[in-house]
Amino acid sequence: MTKHKGTAEEVEALDVYIKLMRASKSVTDAAHDHLTKEKLSDTQFGVLETLYHLGALCQKELADKNLKSTANITTVIDNLEKRKLVERVRSEEDRRYITVHLTEEGHNLIHRIFPDHARAIVKCFRSLTAEEKKTLGDICRKLGKSQTA
Repeated sequence: MTKHKGTAEEVEALDVYIKLMRASKSVTDAAHDHLTKEKLSDTQFGVLETLYHLGALCQKELADKNLKSTANITTVIDNLEKRKLVERVRSEEDRRYITVHLTEEGHNLIHRIFPDHARAIVKCFRSLTAEEKKTLGDICRKLGKSQTA
């Protein structure tokens, strides 16, 4: 609980915010624990997973899908490229347009580790019933959409 002595609305909002942030950190840490042995950051894994499921994308699309800035994604892609897990491909029609593709090595890595990731996510949410998971998802969607309105 918050120690803030503000209005009832402030205390209530801060209390739920603290719970949300702590739960988010706990779930993220548990779900991404397996990435340490692969020497992947959360964002590197996110980029590989996005490319694995959606195919080649430009850096801006990757940034949007991973909720990161384009500057951050550039660094992440640079590091993945150094490991030969992704490659940048310049469009022949419009040389300004560059897409990021998984390499064979990158595809093999994400294909091998994604099942562990899926199992870790399932394990994180085992304490919730199907109805509670749906309710949580609905609440998260509502909260997220209310910030952009």
